[in-house]
Amino acid sequence: MDHNTLSLSDVRAAATVLQTRSFRTAAGLLGQSPSALSRQISGLEERLGVRLFDRDTRNVRPTASGEAFGRIAQRMLNAVENGMAEFDAHVSARQGRLVIAGLPSVTAGLLPRLIKDFSAAHPGIDLRILDALSGSVLEAVESGAADLGFAAGTVSTRSRLDFLPLMDDEFVAIGHPDGPLADDRAYAWAEIVAMPFIAMAEGTSVRELLDGACLRIGTSLSPRFEVSHLATSGALVSAGLGVTSLPTLTLPVLDMGRLIQRPISDFGAKRRIGLVRRTGKTLSPAAQAFFDLVQQRRGL
Repeated sequence: MDHNTLSLSDVRAAATVLQTRSFRTAAGLLGQSPSALSRQISGLEERLGVRLFDRDTRNVRPTASGEAFGRIAQRMLNAVENGMAEFDAHVSARQGRLVIAGLPSVTAGLLPRLIKDFSAAHPGIDLRILDALSGSVLEAVESGAADLGFAAGTVSTRSRLDFLPLMDDEFVAIGHPDGPLADDRAYAWAEIVAMPFIAMAEGTSVRELLDGACLRIGTSLSPRFEVSHLATSGALVSAGLGVTSLPTLTLPVLDMGRLIQRPISDFGAKRRIGLVRRTGKTLSPAAQAFFDLVQQRRGL
C-alpha cells in the first residue's frame, strides 16, 4: 500500500463521492468531468490496494473499506481546514506571540500606550515584555529571544541589527521640593553635579550620557549614591538625599507627585530612542503589525 502518493485532491475526491453516492454529482462539486473523477478514484484504489466503491452504470456503493477510508478522509479534511484557519489567523496577526525587549524606562514610559492600541486591534496576540539594559536588549533581538527591541543610542554597523530612530528623550533635573532645586528656573549642568547627586549605575544608557555631559564641561561625575533601578533613584530623591538627572521617559516610573523637575540649560545631549530588529529576518505577522504601528507613531 503506497501511502506516500496520496494527495489532498485524492482524499477530497473519495470523501465527496462517498457523501454524494454519485460520480456525476461529485464531479460537478469538484469542478471536473465524471470520467476524470472515475480515473482518479481508480488510481487511488490501485495505490491503496483495496476497492473503495462498487459501481455500475447507475449506482455507486462504498465498500467496507470505502466507508472506513471515507471516515478517515473526512477527519483529514477537517484537520486541514482547521490548520489553514489557524494559519490564516497567524498571517493576519489575529493569533500568535510577540516578544518585545526594552529598556525599563521605555517599557514603563512608552510601551503602555503602544500596547494598549496594539492589543485592541490584535486581541489574540500574546505579548511578553523583557525589561533589560540596552546591551541585553540588543542581544535578545540578535539571538532571536525577542522579535523587536527598544534601545537607546544606535547600534554598531557591524551588528546584525537595524535601528529605527523614534524620538529624542531630553534630560531634566529631579529633586525634592525643599531641596537644592527649589528655585523654579533652569539650572546649569555644573550647578547640578555640584549638588549631592544620585546616579544610575555604570553600564546603563543613562549613565553614559551623564558622564558625557560631564566631560563636555571638563569635570567628572562623583555621585553620592549609585543605583541600578530607577525606582530606587526616585526613592532616594524623595527622601531628600540628593538630586538626580533622568530622561523624561523615565518619569512615569518615579513618584513625581512628591518630586519636582527642572530644565537643564546646557546638558548638551539627548537620549535617542529607537526600535531594533534583526537585519534580513522576516518579521512574524504579529511583529510586523507592531512594527507598522510604531512607525505610524514616530515622533510619539
